[in-house]
Amino acid sequence: MPDTATTATERTDYAPPAAEPSRRRLPRNVIAAGVVSFFTDVSSEMIVPVLPLFLTLVLGAPVAAIGLIEGIAESTASVLRVFAGWLSDRSGKRKPLMLLGYGVSNLSKPLLALTVAWPQVLAIRFADRFGKGIRGAPRDALIADSVDPAIRGRAFGFHRSMDTAGAAVGPLLAAGTLALTANDPRAVFWLASVPGLLAVLAAWWLVRDRPAPPKEAPPPRLGFHHLGRPFVLFTAISALFALGNSSDAFLILRAQNVGMAAAIIPLAYFAFNAVYAALAIPAGVLSDKIGRRPLLAAGYAVFAAVYAGFAVAPNALAAGALFVVYGAYYALTDGVARAFVADMVPPALRATAMGTYATTTGVALLPASIVAGALWQEVAPWSPFVYGAALAATAALLLLVVRLEPATEEG
Repeated sequence: MPDTATTATERTDYAPPAAEPSRRRLPRNVIAAGVVSFFTDVSSEMIVPVLPLFLTLVLGAPVAAIGLIEGIAESTASVLRVFAGWLSDRSGKRKPLMLLGYGVSNLSKPLLALTVAWPQVLAIRFADRFGKGIRGAPRDALIADSVDPAIRGRAFGFHRSMDTAGAAVGPLLAAGTLALTANDPRAVFWLASVPGLLAVLAAWWLVRDRPAPPKEAPPPRLGFHHLGRPFVLFTAISALFALGNSSDAFLILRAQNVGMAAAIIPLAYFAFNAVYAALAIPAGVLSDKIGRRPLLAAGYAVFAAVYAGFAVAPNALAAGALFVVYGAYYALTDGVARAFVADMVPPALRATAMGTYATTTGVALLPASIVAGALWQEVAPWSPFVYGAALAATAALLLLVVRLEPATEEG
């Protein structure tokens, strides 16, 4: 499989020619990254639905402590991505940071079973998100490095599908574990260490690093200006969208608000993940054929429609249907956006660009949730969704009308 550094000129908004048959197969690194993410998300999503109850009912933590823990954890992951991407490009290595990130995340999770106070949970969640922050950009850059550009969308679609399949399986395993252990959350934490360990072993054995860049290549720099106008414009549009993309917790609260029973919400969330996993690969393949921008604009439009639907949803049945459609938004945007970023920058700057994009959009998510909470409390429960739908529709329109200049890949 030739490295994409050997590719000549690649435009950011056109459908590349069909790949030759020998280039249609997904390479080892793409499959390996998918396997690692699958096991990691099984482990993570076993813990996520159980942890709030463990904190409040077992450790006696106040609700404010949960907000502090999750706020610090997610902020850590967002801020670290740009530095991890820069370090990966500067060193010319992807696997060491990937392995460190997956190792720190997955090997710290079993410690939750030993905690006796919520500050210990804070430290473990910080370690978990620290690992996530340093692995994401190098991993995404390695996927882009390892695959022919003509099937780049398919490669990222495969990775997101595997990741989301793990996210769907994890809560089901957690529910089964709780049912068999008289609702013992510590049993869930211990069991979650098994797929976590499998993820670390898969990263160690299956992933192969990319060749180091030429020594004469200038070292990457932090910042936007050297990443090119198309990348800056796309990141700005994505950040605008992210300012309206509040936490999915508001979707759950709205579903409860219109009458969905608490026991049904996990099933709705499972349906969302199942749709996402099923459509991620077809969306990636389609982006290879018709270009990234139409898919991304369509995804933002779907998000706007879903949020508008949640604003006016009359009952639980409507909210459940909207959760299903919401999975299509993720499938149309998550992997396709990563492929689009890879299209825009030369190979030596891919991890830096991936990290910069993830940090910028991730930081924008914090005020998005703050604004949504204020609107919910001060205006009405429907108002955050009108706000989110308006920004998403604006971002979709900008994607279609703003000119993104062609980018050149330089080996």
